[in-house]
Amino acid sequence: MIKNSDVFILLAVTISFFVSAYLWFSGQQQEGLFTAVWVPSILCFGIYFKLMAIKGAR
Repeated sequence: MIKNSDVFILLAVTISFFVSAYLWFSGQQQEGLFTAVWVPSILCFGIYFKLMAIKGAR
């Protein structure tokens, strides 16, 4: 029951997480923290549109 949009959202979250981890451990803590904030934002974005799709299907 996983749709293409779910895969793209999870892919964006994964990329954001690994970029933030790379930045953090390469010594760029400020940039790593900024990028790490994207992870919950992207997840919330995906959840919102998933709920809107469920609501629209009713």
